[in-house]
Amino acid sequence: MAVQRPRPERVSLFSDGVFAVIITILVLELKPPHADTFESLVPLWPTALSYAVSYLFIAIVWVNHHHLFSYAEAATPRLVWANFVHLFSVSLIPFSTEWIADSRLASAPVVLYAAIFVLVNATYLALCWEAVDQPSHEGVSRRMRRMLRMRSFVTIAVFVAAALVAVWWPVAAIGLICLCLVAYTRPDIPGTRQADPERLPVDRPTGE
Repeated sequence: MAVQRPRPERVSLFSDGVFAVIITILVLELKPPHADTFESLVPLWPTALSYAVSYLFIAIVWVNHHHLFSYAEAATPRLVWANFVHLFSVSLIPFSTEWIADSRLASAPVVLYAAIFVLVNATYLALCWEAVDQPSHEGVSRRMRRMLRMRSFVTIAVFVAAALVAVWWPVAAIGLICLCLVAYTRPDIPGTRQADPERLPVDRPTGE
């Protein structure tokens, strides 16, 4: 009798709830101006910018997280804990966003912001390893595995560069972060779902 492996759907549903709470906390940090004129909104542009970037980042992380779990075959202990670590790194975003807004894009908060992006990407790479990059995973091509790793390593390097740039030019660092997020707006790697000569063979029972 075959042992039924734990399915990853519950882990994915729990993660959806965590993402919803993080976005709610992010929204609650928005404070309206005391004056009742549109001109009073102008000084709040650092808050608006940091909120927009953080919201976009969380949305992109969720889309990629959801896409990644479509490949997960079982909720192994390592997958569950890798997911918890990934969610922890994402949960730091509202704190750093509020610090950026309060400091009006000062250097140290933006450095921390970029460092959190590095942490989120590093934990996402670990999650990729558990979900799709295992050698025993028969439904994923070697090319896709290489592309996922390459994209993660490149974006980690860009976020590290953004942290260094933020020491002198915080606004430029935010722009570099936004540019890097474009690479993740599409969760899958273009061309990896097509026929791949390096795709691992999948044994299917006869007579179906």
